[in-house]
Amino acid sequence: MDVYIHQNGVPLCDKWYTFKKDIFMKFSNLSLSKEMLHNLNEIGYKEMTAIQAESLPHILTGKDVIAQAKTGSGKTAAFGIGLLTKLQVKKFRVQSLILCPTRELADQVAKELRTLARATHNVKILTLCGGAAFGPQLGSLRHGAHIIVGTPGRILKHLKKETLSLENLDMLVLDEADRMLDMGFSEEINEVLDFAPQDRQTLLFSATYTDDILAVSKRIQKDAISVKTTSVETTNKISEYFYEVEHGSKLNTMVNIFSNFKPDNVIVFCNTKIEADEIANTLQDKKIDALAIHGDLEQYERNDVLVQFANKSARVLVATDVAARGLDIKELSMVINYDLPHSEETYTHRIGRTGRAGAEGLAFTLYESRQYDNADEYKNETRKFEDVTLLKAHSGFEMKPEYITLVIEGGKKDKLRAGDLLGALTGDAGLNGSSIGKIDIYDRQAYVAIENKFIGEAHKQLKNGKIKGKKFSVWTF
Repeated sequence: MDVYIHQNGVPLCDKWYTFKKDIFMKFSNLSLSKEMLHNLNEIGYKEMTAIQAESLPHILTGKDVIAQAKTGSGKTAAFGIGLLTKLQVKKFRVQSLILCPTRELADQVAKELRTLARATHNVKILTLCGGAAFGPQLGSLRHGAHIIVGTPGRILKHLKKETLSLENLDMLVLDEADRMLDMGFSEEINEVLDFAPQDRQTLLFSATYTDDILAVSKRIQKDAISVKTTSVETTNKISEYFYEVEHGSKLNTMVNIFSNFKPDNVIVFCNTKIEADEIANTLQDKKIDALAIHGDLEQYERNDVLVQFANKSARVLVATDVAARGLDIKELSMVINYDLPHSEETYTHRIGRTGRAGAEGLAFTLYESRQYDNADEYKNETRKFEDVTLLKAHSGFEMKPEYITLVIEGGKKDKLRAGDLLGALTGDAGLNGSSIGKIDIYDRQAYVAIENKFIGEAHKQLKNGKIKGKKFSVWTF
């Protein structure tokens, strides 16, 4: 496994190196107690995963770490072994706090920590999450705990009510930090940090390294060591296709591209505002969920469109270049140039939105025969100029969204937080956190993406119920 480790952008070694399983991947090479090593062996942890091998040596020496790690990578054991090794059991105070985006993840993390803690007697691990009754949590807190695992909103509520103290905290973990930012927990996290000591070790685990994540790291960590499992910073992996089409057949060709390649989400670039509206409307008539964005939209309309596309409530976004500036869509399956771009620079900028973070992207460009000479300038050894008749037509093809967006007529000005919405949906509505997508909160409105099959129940519960003791108007796009 090739890895790269650096601190504040400065390499900690002169070159890439490879972890050898017989040398680097053994837990016995770490400064762990005999009891911990025995327990790891008993529960089947024979050797370290890549993320454990990269991060644990730094965690055990007390360094702040920002790690790129997905679910199933072994990240919980990485920070779990670290905090348990550091834990002073006889000091019966909260020494470690793990923030998670959902109750399900918090429960999962707490369960694994308890398994890892078998080697250490009398470790008290407590979960504090929204969607659960507050009273029983108060009772548990009165009995004390060493490790708290919870969601930002509920943790903050306990801190403000002074039922939880972090004055003895020496390790803070943000698990799935990118997901927490997606769900709108940025403010809650900042407020929780106000209750935590400055002199602490902070670990940040995220599936992606976005600018937002790096900004959080810079703000809350000190000289953080960054670890990734990517061997090199490669350019986006994008397959580029060009199709010459008959006049008036571009839209049908685009639908055929959708039906043949079945993308999760697409940005279609065109050159004019009128064209953007026409394409989006025609796609909707063909049962392909599409929205248009261009310079004639009011800011609130732009917000509505971007929220729906970013939270997967719309599969296709038709955009002009100006309107698309500043879009930050983490995972984009496909880009289509409905018209030839005006320049190679514009083309590169457009297609560079797909194929990010190691994923493979698709880019298609359509042009008419009269534009052949212009298209010819784009030819190189990697771009594929193919016969449009190779695209098969599929009758009855549809593209429906994975999520539906709930709009709550209340926001930051009403002191609504992501945790309040999550609590209402996982509590009274009975939804699992995994059924709730991105949460966006603005001054006067909040948007929550809900899985299609649960939208009816979620809408009913929020419409008829209360959030923070108040009723709000609720509707869907």
